[in-house]
Amino acid sequence: MLRTKSGLPRHCSWNIDRHGTRRVRFRKARFSTYLTGAPWSEDFMRQYAAALEGVKAQANSIGAARTIPGSFDALCVSYYRSPEFRGLKASTQTTRRNIIERFRREHGKKPIARLERAHIKDIIGAKAETPEAANNLLKALRIILDYAISINMLANNPAIGVKRYKSRPDGFHTWSEPEIAQFETAYAVGTKERLVFALAIYTGQRVSDVVRMGWQHVKDGWIAVRQEKTTTPLMIKMHPDLVRILASVPRSHLTFVVTDGGAAFTAAGLSNWFGKRCRAAALVGCTAHGLRKAACKRLADAGCSVHEIAAISGHRSLKEIERYTREADQVRLAGQALDRQLRAEREQDLSNLETRLDKKSENG
Repeated sequence: MLRTKSGLPRHCSWNIDRHGTRRVRFRKARFSTYLTGAPWSEDFMRQYAAALEGVKAQANSIGAARTIPGSFDALCVSYYRSPEFRGLKASTQTTRRNIIERFRREHGKKPIARLERAHIKDIIGAKAETPEAANNLLKALRIILDYAISINMLANNPAIGVKRYKSRPDGFHTWSEPEIAQFETAYAVGTKERLVFALAIYTGQRVSDVVRMGWQHVKDGWIAVRQEKTTTPLMIKMHPDLVRILASVPRSHLTFVVTDGGAAFTAAGLSNWFGKRCRAAALVGCTAHGLRKAACKRLADAGCSVHEIAAISGHRSLKEIERYTREADQVRLAGQALDRQLRAEREQDLSNLETRLDKKSENG
């Protein structure tokens, strides 16, 4: 997080209100509000994040009066102001808005009442090369068109009944141990790349949680995490390699990982940056989220139970973790089975040898 000369975050300044009280004022793009509490405290930074979201909300309201009634544009303006959308987590809002806005750029001025299932099938079908993106769009359309029904812009949801593409069963690629070794060879301890790698592989957390980790979360060899996606609170014992890598990280920022300008990364920004650094190291298909999966696989390979792994990863559903433990158990059991077979063969060979020696002795 970049500090200004006043020692406050960007867009903040000290201000004397009409009662003569010295307060911190946030001002950006004609949006203004006061922030309470000690600057840089956790509560203060939550208010700061909410203020930044307020700027975005205001920007998206500009031009609302010029939208065509009954159009997809008009539906978007109403939806973004609704409790249904405002009640979502900030990260979910951003993801959903990005999906909707891409659709809106092409179809925004068209009347919603004329949108039919055949249109949506054609739009989704045109995305056959990117099935996950097609599924994400279909999900977002189902949600916003359900909202359109609730405000009487539609009688039926034309997205219902349109089939999704089959999802990839394994999702993001799980890093292999050779790929992990290749990354560690490419980026030495002390680099930003190695820091992000260590935070992901040794805590097993999502990028949205890695970007918020800082020294204020570390105490007595443990790191505290409240997962952004699920709000699940976790206390994770730190791996000795993570402790070693963090030892050289300065304590002058609110987060461990910062941009070249000293500001905190967004989750999307860090994910994109890390992906580029992976490709630069010839690790195609490797992502930050794949490190979370690799962390779970390592724990399963070490013989950890499903619940032990979930205590670190924070998974609420144990289904995915069970897959890692099944794979680890399969490898372990397969090895044990071959060992058992080889022992039986050796015992049989020994028995056959003893039988031949006994017969030779009798005949001698």
